[in-house]
Amino acid sequence: MGKKHFLTILIYTLTFFLCGARPADAQYASENLFYMVDSEDSFQSFKENIEHISIAAPQVYEITKTGVIYGGVDSRLMKIAKENDVKVMPLVMNPGFDRELFHAFLNDSAARKRAIRTMVKLAKKHDFYGWQFDFENIHISDRENFTEFYTNTAEALHKEGFKLSAAVVPTDTDFDLKTAYNRFLYEYWRGVYDLKALAEVGDFLSIMTYSQHTRRTPPGPVAGIPWMKEMVDYMLDIGIEPQRISLGIPFYSTYWFADYNEEQGGFVNGSGASYKKAKSLIERNDANIVWMDEQKVNYAVWSRGGVFEYAFLEDARSLKHKLDLLKDYKLRGISVWRIGQEDPAVWDVFQSEKITTK
Repeated sequence: MGKKHFLTILIYTLTFFLCGARPADAQYASENLFYMVDSEDSFQSFKENIEHISIAAPQVYEITKTGVIYGGVDSRLMKIAKENDVKVMPLVMNPGFDRELFHAFLNDSAARKRAIRTMVKLAKKHDFYGWQFDFENIHISDRENFTEFYTNTAEALHKEGFKLSAAVVPTDTDFDLKTAYNRFLYEYWRGVYDLKALAEVGDFLSIMTYSQHTRRTPPGPVAGIPWMKEMVDYMLDIGIEPQRISLGIPFYSTYWFADYNEEQGGFVNGSGASYKKAKSLIERNDANIVWMDEQKVNYAVWSRGGVFEYAFLEDARSLKHKLDLLKDYKLRGISVWRIGQEDPAVWDVFQSEKITTK
């Protein structure tokens, strides 16, 4: 633990004992960012749960290697957001998380300037709150160029009164890599983000504290509490202010199964699934749901054709513990991937935990 983070925890602990614990009925004002995709389930959940949303972040814009940005936000979303004072901060991404396309873009100064000009114009035209970068699968060799592009974009947007944030794959180290898999993640997914620099020049970072386990890993939690804490602790240790951190929260579950194709042969596959789909799989296979107390998550395992299959659920019970992290660390808010896939009971948790929007 870094010295600065140790002092933060010490001050918080002293305050806890001198002033008493945070009252159980205290409200917590959180900037609740919800990711959306261009689908009807996403839109309907947005419309029905608007009172819990501070920022709508539709993943609808993409970029070419020449810096051309294309896409558009659902006009129904824009109308409802305006009527309810909800900010709109669309995502811009490299389509399919194409590494080579984005490498070519970052190394073309004219393309970068074209993209920045376009983001400013679109923000003005549509009255966006700002933009969020969702550029992923970037090699570490592009770290300096990515930071420079983010810095230049922040300067241009701030000059016109708009905000900039970034969705980032979190890490808990930049040197002590235990396995070849850790090396792969750092070199191709994590290491490109200069977290301290990005936090300082932009407005906040949405840390993707989900996808702890994926199709590339053995079965496990989408976002176990110990792992989420490690990611947040690291960001605080390197000097990032809590109010610059938006905690990533999953509304999706994951299902693991044995799969086959001609190219790979037999292999383990992990697939994101809505709560509704994951619960259906569990019920269809008459499996028992088990609470993993250390991780604060439900899971189930069953046999199909003699081979075990697994589902790790993100539901209302697991959400409560994630919201405790938000409050305990006094973070800016949450960034939820994605609305429309959730356990319907999660909205009751926002009420019971007294999470208000800001």
